[in-house]
Amino acid sequence: MFHPLAMFCRVWLPFSAVDGEALGVQNPSANEGSDVAVLRTSRYVAIRLVTRSIELPVGIRRARQLVGEEQRDLRWGVERRLEFIEFRLFWEGHVNRSDLIDSFGISVQQASTDLNRYLGLAPANMLYDKSGKAYVRGAEFEPIFLKPDASRYLSQLRSMADGLLQLRETWIGSAPEFGTTPTPARSVDSKVLRSVVAAIRSGDQIEIQYQSLSRPEPMWRWIAPHAIGFDGFRWHARSYCALDGAFKDFVLSRIPRVRGTKPAEIDPQSDVDWQESVIVKIAPHPDLSSGQRRIVELDYGMVGGFAEIPVRKALLYYTLRRLGLDTDPNVRLPQDQQITLIGAPSSADALNQTNRFDGGRNARA
Repeated sequence: MFHPLAMFCRVWLPFSAVDGEALGVQNPSANEGSDVAVLRTSRYVAIRLVTRSIELPVGIRRARQLVGEEQRDLRWGVERRLEFIEFRLFWEGHVNRSDLIDSFGISVQQASTDLNRYLGLAPANMLYDKSGKAYVRGAEFEPIFLKPDASRYLSQLRSMADGLLQLRETWIGSAPEFGTTPTPARSVDSKVLRSVVAAIRSGDQIEIQYQSLSRPEPMWRWIAPHAIGFDGFRWHARSYCALDGAFKDFVLSRIPRVRGTKPAEIDPQSDVDWQESVIVKIAPHPDLSSGQRRIVELDYGMVGGFAEIPVRKALLYYTLRRLGLDTDPNVRLPQDQQITLIGAPSSADALNQTNRFDGGRNARA
């Protein structure tokens, strides 16, 4: 049962007490069911008893069971650092106190505590190398906080290549030499983007100056944006265009100015081609050899000889174009084409279907 003094009972211990393998608390008045919230100061730790359904004593390493609003940030920070330790061990094979200090701005004592805490949780995952003054990955390493993700690692390299991230802003300690195919920068005005995002949030229309390929000069028009889309090269504002009376894609880099707002009367749910999705089913080109087909299956993560890609109808044309399926696959060599659409008569038919969608060629401003 709940003891009325449980919420106010505190035990003050020296700060060094939390640096050991575990911290136990004995309190006769709370043995019937309570948890522990830890409040840290520069020299002391306050153990505040909070009603829960576990029994004391509670180890400090059971951080995920600690409760209390003030404890959440601390718990998240500790878990992030433990995840960082695993990231470095998995990808680089070693980690030390300096890595934690440089990445999180913590003290030497806290870095040592984190490493010891991790070692207590997964003793087989790292071993101390005295000569290198670092912990190295153990032969039986099995991550418990981190799910290794190659896409995440490679995306950080890509972001560094694009100038969006600096090495110090990632968890990578020593990046391999790498290069990427350069993509011309699309200049999107920050204030224009801010206006578009604000209109999406508020459900307003905005008046934009837009340069369309179909008109020689830019013109002002009212649009009601409700989403932002990316076609692999450019960012679009998916919007209802009052001038054309249809939902269209407006390339953000073609909007130099925004000058007015007013309430929108269009429900984003009526943009059926944005709300609905189709499945693009791809398979290796049938004229490839069996060995080549297996390679293509591996490249595209195919299972059972095909892959299914869900895509919004409004983005179908862009998806087919990016996959190289916007032309007849028979005009290219199988080794160049590599994949084909299945479940549809031909790529040309799929493109004709795309043009009937608002997201097709006819709906790109």
